[in-house]
Amino acid sequence: MLAIYKREMRSYFTTPIGYIFIGIFLAASGGIFSFCTLQMFENSDPYSYFTFLLFGFVVLIPLLTMKLFSEERKLKTEQLLLTAPVSLMGMVMAKFLAAYTMFAITFLTSCCNFFILPLYGSVNGAILAGNIISILLVGGAFIAIGVFVSSLSENQLNAAIGTIAILLVLLVVSFASAYIDIAFIREILSWVSIFTRYHDFTYGVFNYSALLYYLSIAFVFLFLTVRVYEKRRWD
Repeated sequence: MLAIYKREMRSYFTTPIGYIFIGIFLAASGGIFSFCTLQMFENSDPYSYFTFLLFGFVVLIPLLTMKLFSEERKLKTEQLLLTAPVSLMGMVMAKFLAAYTMFAITFLTSCCNFFILPLYGSVNGAILAGNIISILLVGGAFIAIGVFVSSLSENQLNAAIGTIAILLVLLVVSFASAYIDIAFIREILSWVSIFTRYHDFTYGVFNYSALLYYLSIAFVFLFLTVRVYEKRRWD
């Protein structure tokens, strides 16, 4: 597992994808931060910054995940993974953790922007911490979805588009519920929506049900990825 993890981490820096992800992420987060906080002065709103960033993940996360398994199938190295002395769950987790490490380090680096915010006004530490924790949790769920979609195709572009579509649906479904009159359907959409469960954290409230929800999303999609490879191993 550790060998696969190191291999994936190395691949992010021996190919352009890691540098592209870091560059776009930091540039986008810097621009959003400037617009939502620095230029707003006393009306600065970290919540808006993190919300815009969350929707930016719809495009950014697939950059990290689209190659994880698709590239293995395209280069015909998939069999090497399937015969490696590691369990399928270990293989999937190694790739997931590599992508999550890249995401988390880049995101936490972008949070250095907030060190200059006290120069423009007060910062609520609990709210800021809640937003950071929620973004890390949502990022993990999104990456797990991307890992699963990548396992379904050998075309990286198809994997990226599929991941974008799923993430976009999970984010906007809560807004669609406002236009539905049937109560139980609204409740179902609200339960499914990743964005709805994000709110409590943004107010500095640690929501354990939301924590379980995000971890469950990650577990389910990683488990599905394992099942895909269990089936492929015996085909």
